[in-house]
Amino acid sequence: MKENENVWNQAKTTKELTSQVSTVLIDLGWLLTTAESCTGGNLASALCAEKNTASFFGTGVVTFNNEAKHKVMGVNNATLEKYTAVSSQTVGEMAQGALELADADISIAISGYAGPDGGEDGTPAGTVWFGWSFRGEVTTAVQHFTGECEDVIEKAVRYALSELLRQIPHWKKQLH
Repeated sequence: MKENENVWNQAKTTKELTSQVSTVLIDLGWLLTTAESCTGGNLASALCAEKNTASFFGTGVVTFNNEAKHKVMGVNNATLEKYTAVSSQTVGEMAQGALELADADISIAISGYAGPDGGEDGTPAGTVWFGWSFRGEVTTAVQHFTGECEDVIEKAVRYALSELLRQIPHWKKQLH
């Protein structure tokens, strides 16, 4: 694997990733929640296809417009106005809001432009921001995916799961 190649570009399918996530989270006794926008519930759907889903996943929320992000996830209107819905700041607040809503250990938040259009501010289609929160510690990242809308959604789901798996060892160390 090339040094700069993203984890999600490896030959792992969404099914393989959700299986790994379920096994690890069940072993650790951690509960996951999701807050999705451009992926429209595809991450939650993939997680729900695993056996023993209720043992590691309790809540999945889709908030597509700014009003829903504010009302349901608790994203500040000032954040949405200043940074837009597709930003590090917004997914960070979505991740925190999901964690609080679900009383979970870990959250994943996703907001972006899957396509075919990008943002009114010139942000290109395929731009997706991610947020992960582990008991209040938030990490965010952005990816620029290529392909049709469905391809971007699938890549975003795989990336979110891959990064979750990559971060778990760091979070485990914090507990010891």
